[in-house]
Amino acid sequence: MKKHSARVAPLSACNSPVLTLTKVEGEDRIRENVVGTTEAQSACTAGGAESGSSRRRLHCCIKVTTVQVQKALWGVAMVMCVCSSWAGSTQLAKLTFKQFDAPFTLTWFATTWNCLFFPLYYIGHLCKSPERQTPRQRFRECCRFFGDDGLTPKVFFTKVAPFGLLWILTNYLYLQALRKINTTDVSALFCCNKAFVFLLSWIVLRDRFMGVRIVAAILAIAGIVMMTYADGFHSHSVIGITLVVASASMSALYKVLFKMVLGSAKFGEAALFLSIVGSANFVFVSFVPVILYFTRVEYIGTPADIPWAYLCGVAALLFAFNILVNFGIAITYPTLISLGIVLSVPVNAMVDLYTCEIHFNTVRLIAVFIICLGFLMLLLPEDWDQCIIQLSTKLRKRDEPAEGSSEAGATTGLNWRGRTRTSMSTFAH
Repeated sequence: MKKHSARVAPLSACNSPVLTLTKVEGEDRIRENVVGTTEAQSACTAGGAESGSSRRRLHCCIKVTTVQVQKALWGVAMVMCVCSSWAGSTQLAKLTFKQFDAPFTLTWFATTWNCLFFPLYYIGHLCKSPERQTPRQRFRECCRFFGDDGLTPKVFFTKVAPFGLLWILTNYLYLQALRKINTTDVSALFCCNKAFVFLLSWIVLRDRFMGVRIVAAILAIAGIVMMTYADGFHSHSVIGITLVVASASMSALYKVLFKMVLGSAKFGEAALFLSIVGSANFVFVSFVPVILYFTRVEYIGTPADIPWAYLCGVAALLFAFNILVNFGIAITYPTLISLGIVLSVPVNAMVDLYTCEIHFNTVRLIAVFIICLGFLMLLLPEDWDQCIIQLSTKLRKRDEPAEGSSEAGATTGLNWRGRTRTSMSTFAH
């Protein structure tokens, strides 16, 4: 099976950059642009050294800056959209349960919307790709992701069905938690899935050890305990917290198993995978809401009593959230997309405060803060320490007096770099 590199996760509940799973088709193009820009900048630098012309260098620098600014602006828009869709789906689901107390039926209904992923992807393929393929050709090409034989019954039941089950469990437990506790606590506690992803990937996939992420995991666990203590360990609150932590755990398990079993997927392959999950949910899981209806566990009444506007609203917002987190990295940075999730916590808090559904005591505020802090720490790149060292070096050189001799400045820089290498090698060992 063909292997790929750069990734995102095809799961609404899990989009952590700590472990990425899918390679976007636009990535090769993006990398070519970046490499081409870098080579052009190097050529401009060499040309400037030879001819003394600074115009080409200025043009290359402006080009690089324009690309970065454009990507950052797209990132701001993505942060707002991700935050709005995630917070909106959470709040709307909470309102839906006041009229339609059927979390599994809502999970089944929202998951079925995943069938639209591949058709929408194919429409985008027809609009963007110079080599247009028929739906069957594109389908067969994307099926190579599952192996040389494509999507066989054996592959479906061993490599697709388990992830569909984890998808349903993740969303069902999340919705069940919304029935027990407020949206602020649910959205904050679910951010712990980033820490669980790191711990599982470190243990199972032997990912690189990072002390800062261990600290983030500890903060997440401490936040869970403090959140439980904030409500006085009441049974209703403990059940809700247990449900959302279980949902976050299923989300992390989904990502780690996807990485271990399937590896990576391009845009089309991820869209096909999500569509298969939605189709399998419709075909094989439809009997569960029927059983729950006749056993009156999730009794609906007449079809006229179903708030179809709320149901479609929740499903549409979750579908939009899936699109943003899985395919948004084609236009912006993955870290900016992830920020939209943590920003949904204060948005939900403001809504809960306005609707008088939550009491913000000191313990709850501290718990939410340290969970969000741990989430942000997990977004740090692997070379964050080297970036800080380079930044401090530049600031140190800038603060040096202008009248200092150039030889002294060069010696200072060499000594600093030498100490850096020594400290880094010592840390690595």
